[in-house]
Amino acid sequence: MYAIIETGGKQIKVQEGQEIYVEKLDVEQGGSVTFDKVLFVGGDNVKVGSPTVEGATVTAKVEKQGRAKKIIVFKYKAKKNYRKKQGHRQPYTKVTIEKINA
Repeated sequence: MYAIIETGGKQIKVQEGQEIYVEKLDVEQGGSVTFDKVLFVGGDNVKVGSPTVEGATVTAKVEKQGRAKKIIVFKYKAKKNYRKKQGHRQPYTKVTIEKINA
């Protein structure tokens, strides 16, 4: 059984026991989070939402909070002596899918 959930403005296909990285959630490490925006449930009996599946939830355990590798944003204008260097580290939450309730 699998499901497609929406979190952080993105749609992610998940299965039980899978570890995924999502946009930062305001939940402590070791806590539990419930995703209620379930768009699709697949498996033996398929359920398609319009836009979400009624009563379907996905529960997950928060493994860790972290920040991704640094990326460098470098802007410049040719021949104008304009240079701007900026770094960015995107925060994320690593979760393990425990149960798909459909």
